Amino acid sequence: MTDHRPSILFLCVHNAGRSQMAAAFARQLGGERVVVHSAGSDPGEQLHPAVVNAMSEKGLDISSEAPKRLTDEMGRTADVIVTMGCGDECPVYLGKRYVDWDLTDPAGRSLEEVRPIRDEIESRVEDLIAELLVS
Repeated sequence: MTDHRPSILFLCVHNAGRSQMAAAFARQLGGERVVVHSAGSDPGEQLHPAVVNAMSEKGLDISSEAPKRLTDEMGRTADVIVTMGCGDECPVYLGKRYVDWDLTDPAGRSLEEVRPIRDEIESRVEDLIAELLVS
């Protein structure tokens, strides 16, 4: 039996939408069994308001979160790095497992447009958490 908790890094450019939603779902679903970080290569100033509202509809309050800059420690300690729309803007950490989620950027979108993005992220996070916690 090991005490190792899987560490997930959700990474996008601005850390103001997709990666914040994914981290909130991962924290809710994984609880103390996982370590969750979200960050951006070029963080924005604040979360997208429609993202905050969409998550509140799911009972998750992310209004106090703020975009965070990616640190080397986050990248080095992650077991899985989930990228979302990074392209060449996010650094690569050799030897890490990468998963790229091709998701629409919620920036500038209405709440109605953000809901399906949120729901897709929730579904993908559910699958990822289930996979990581199998052992």
